Amino acid sequence: MFEDVYLWIKALHVIAVIAWMAGMLYLPRLFVYHSEAEIGSKQSETFKIMERRLLKAIINPAMTVTWLAGLYLAWSGHWFSFGWLHVKLALVLAMSAVHGFFSRWLKDFAADRRPRTQKFYRIINEVPTVLMIFIVIMVIVKPF
Repeated sequence: MFEDVYLWIKALHVIAVIAWMAGMLYLPRLFVYHSEAEIGSKQSETFKIMERRLLKAIINPAMTVTWLAGLYLAWSGHWFSFGWLHVKLALVLAMSAVHGFFSRWLKDFAADRRPRTQKFYRIINEVPTVLMIFIVIMVIVKPF
């Protein structure tokens, strides 16, 4: 029975990670386009709605489920003594920090503040991808 629960939680974790990453890759792309839209325009207002819904309905819940399911898996699998998990957790903490920055920038856009350029958002869009690559390597390869 424990193995069945473990596998269901593992599936839930993977689903949540996919949803979180989809949002983390899409939101900064929206920021790129939003930064080019004229303040007060219909396009700018549409981006505000899209960004808010993406964060509130997908990214935030997916991150929460990712963390809860992942911690359960680490605990039940007795993984906390392994170095690869320590690195993975540090990387997931970094991803969570990026998530926090995205949330803050969304608030800036909602208030029509645009302190960063579209080039900044194009560059920052790559950060979740790099973190994801190293997280997957830690989980699959378990190099230490």
